Amino acid sequence: MNKPRCVWCGNDPLYQTYHDTEWGVPLHDDHSLFEFLILEGAQAGLSWITILKKRENYRAAFDGFDATRIARYDANKIESLLQNPGIVRNRLKVAAAVTNAQKFLEVQAEFGSFDRFIWQFVDCKPKQNARRSIDKIPASTEESNAMSKELKRRGFKFVGSTICYAHMQATGMVNDHTTDCFRYKELLR
Repeated sequence: MNKPRCVWCGNDPLYQTYHDTEWGVPLHDDHSLFEFLILEGAQAGLSWITILKKRENYRAAFDGFDATRIARYDANKIESLLQNPGIVRNRLKVAAAVTNAQKFLEVQAEFGSFDRFIWQFVDCKPKQNARRSIDKIPASTEESNAMSKELKRRGFKFVGSTICYAHMQATGMVNDHTTDCFRYKELLR
């Protein structure tokens, strides 16, 4: 029998696996938080499934999301990335990944971890929503507005409020599984 899932993941096995094992799980690992920050920025204007299908290509192209290495990418490296058909070849998004790596390292140095910084926007604990349908899930919230404003103030790119809210959902800062989804109750614990 099929488990009841959030309708957005449909029948695609890749999407279902992501939904069942990653989306909405509280994440406190700086490396993984950085990966999602870069991937969410790459998604801007695209569907998440497009990015999921390119995720392994991103890991290979961006040195396993090693922020220290990415922060040192120069113009030649950016040009080579723009020739890579396995990623979204948008100059602004690729350049933003480099800028965001630099800013990510600055935040780590200031706060001791990116985790400590980013989770402050939800008072360091997952926000438990209780939405009955996907159309009740907002594109942004007061918390994502505050996160976006602070990230932009610090020089991050591709961190609008909608991208920040998607990041919050993906990394479990909020539980936006619909109440009929099997993962909703599992993530309440």
